[in-house]
Amino acid sequence: MSWKHLVICLNFLVLSTFSSNAQQDVRPATINWGEELREPAGTTIERIITAGSWGAYVLRRKTGNTFTGEQLFVEQYDGRMHLKRSQKVDLRYKGKKREFEDLIWSNGKLYLLTSFNNEAKKKNYLFAQELDRRLLPKKNLQLIGEIDTRDKFREGVFDVAVSRDSSKLLVYNQLPFKKNEPERFALRVYDADFQEIWMQDITLPYGDGNFSIEEYRVDRDGNVYLLGVIYEDRTRVRRNGKPTYNYTILAYTDKGERAQEYRIDLEDQFITDLTVRVGNDGNLVCAGFYSNKGTYSIKGTCFFQLDVNTKEIVHLNLMSFDFEFRTEYMSEGRKDRLERAEVQGNTNRTPELYRYSLDNLILRSDGGAVLVAEQYYVFQQSYRYWDGTLRYDNFYNYNDIIVVNIQPDGVIEWTTRIPKRQETMNDGGYYSSYAMATVRDRFYFVYNDNSRNYQANRNGNRRYLYNFNGRYSVVVVSEITRDGQLNTFPLFTNRDADVITRPKICRQTGSRRMMVYGEQGRNYRFANLEFE
Repeated sequence: MSWKHLVICLNFLVLSTFSSNAQQDVRPATINWGEELREPAGTTIERIITAGSWGAYVLRRKTGNTFTGEQLFVEQYDGRMHLKRSQKVDLRYKGKKREFEDLIWSNGKLYLLTSFNNEAKKKNYLFAQELDRRLLPKKNLQLIGEIDTRDKFREGVFDVAVSRDSSKLLVYNQLPFKKNEPERFALRVYDADFQEIWMQDITLPYGDGNFSIEEYRVDRDGNVYLLGVIYEDRTRVRRNGKPTYNYTILAYTDKGERAQEYRIDLEDQFITDLTVRVGNDGNLVCAGFYSNKGTYSIKGTCFFQLDVNTKEIVHLNLMSFDFEFRTEYMSEGRKDRLERAEVQGNTNRTPELYRYSLDNLILRSDGGAVLVAEQYYVFQQSYRYWDGTLRYDNFYNYNDIIVVNIQPDGVIEWTTRIPKRQETMNDGGYYSSYAMATVRDRFYFVYNDNSRNYQANRNGNRRYLYNFNGRYSVVVVSEITRDGQLNTFPLFTNRDADVITRPKICRQTGSRRMMVYGEQGRNYRFANLEFE
């Protein structure tokens, strides 16, 4: 064991004695760091494309200017997180500059997706191009989408979605339409080798400005489902205290030949967030949050299933979080005032959770679901200097995580809140938020925290949290058991690893493994985090 690995292990043992939530003799995970590397100047790792026990492929980008343009690099790492190859990707083809759209892993191959705006033909084309073993694009381009464009400044946008089993791929793009006329879009479905299965041009039954698409899903049979919001008018939020919008699901089955719409009407309740997944049985599972007040807070969960055969919505259920969960970590005085308001039916003062963003919907094997959300918001402060000029600072807040376990009938089985405070300034929350792993019947959340939250004199008091401000910190893992119990363990300090962990980059790479990434200046490292 190297001296640095020994230091990390010793620090883990010291920190574990300060944990107020966990048993001192339990170690939920071990971490093994790869070599320390130095990144090319001006570049950043954007995401992990795909990873497993064999290693990983990683996307690196360098923002360019008018003259140099953007630069892309694909990097290959082995199972011990050693860099094997870093290859710059040439976006030119026969002298023509293309725009980068995506890099995806399909059927054991890497594909580069690029677009090219042909001004002469007034079309924007989307291409797929396989990368070879050297991570270089092969010569053949495959056309997988096109959009009519009016000029070079209106190129149109392509979106791509992959089925849960990775066997189908959906390419979606909006088609040109005139103002106040129904919107139009194109759907193209391919297999894992980009062989076209079907394509259709669709005209929405709604006018311009009255509809927006939230999500696209494609299932293993090539059926497409669009989750959208219908607005009654331009207010888009509320009128006379009631919502002026409805969620709807548009289903395109039988290779796009059959279309069906499913309206989701909760009358006076505000659906503040909703997502849809294709279940193991082929039916749709929809879950999200609702509010009595508006779109900035949540009172409970909205859950239902859509039977794609009978076309019926079943198990539609609104379930409020209990009062204790909505007021957790509040002072006793404030709880008493809110409880009186709740008993009196004072909707304006009834406690709700503020600014939670739905991040993940995990399907249970029995048809239920687990929702994961994080409190996220941004606020701005301005300062005026002596010479009259203004300075604007943006504060990025990534705070508590909530996990909600929902039974197949929509009833909440349990709710758990992970207390976390991360407020940073003018950095976009670069080192904030969390990474998540599902290991058997447990959930693990990895994030940066302030080490003072784990000092021995805390005595289990979690009401006040010291803020992680983007600098030196401790990396912790919060474990939620199958019955909703929370345990939090410090893992290591960022000083020990010589890097600051970026949770948004980390991802689960195996049944009990997570790939962890951190950087400090131009130095960076990957690690394997093994859960017990």
